[in-house]
Amino acid sequence: MSDMGSFREAVIAWAAGGPGDAARELAARLPVRAAVLLEGPSDLAAVGALAARRGRDLAAEGVCVLPMGGAMSVGRFVRLLGPAGLGLRLTGLCDERERPFYARALQGEGVAQRGFFVCAADLEDELIRALGVTRVMELVRQQGDQRPLQTFLRQPAQQGRTSQQQLRRFLGTKKGRKIHYGRVLVEALDPDRVPAPLNGLLAGV
Repeated sequence: MSDMGSFREAVIAWAAGGPGDAARELAARLPVRAAVLLEGPSDLAAVGALAARRGRDLAAEGVCVLPMGGAMSVGRFVRLLGPAGLGLRLTGLCDERERPFYARALQGEGVAQRGFFVCAADLEDELIRALGVTRVMELVRQQGDQRPLQTFLRQPAQQGRTSQQQLRRFLGTKKGRKIHYGRVLVEALDPDRVPAPLNGLLAGV
């Protein structure tokens, strides 16, 4: 595991109630200048894929990209990493429905909200809209998931939903699928079609 990977794991353990000594020591030694707070591993895969496409090594730049395990954890991470904790510059992505959690956590710790970028539904929805349904269907076929998708689309619960809604639901139906497609969808984007929240995040960090 890289030093930044060790720092990421130390912070996650700290946020879960463990000691913070390892995270503090690694933050001083690396050094870490910024943390990108993401809800989960699929967002991590997408951010990592876009950074790689743009020739950036975020870890080497002192940026730690952190999956928090859900939006409800944002308050703990902001307290540990923000002005009252390690003093890192904080940025990240959140879903529209989770915006109130982020606003309260950031305001309470004196962190500027402008560094956080909001996805209309979630990042998968942003990526599907950017690529278009036809292109995403094509990528699903290329990844060998056409048969599972066809089975999924025949389910009664999917009738009446738009194709975009169906695809978004499909990506979350199997463990690891959202993570896999987080990378696949980003790698398929035209450079001028990167969703605004994801583009803003990478441009600002």
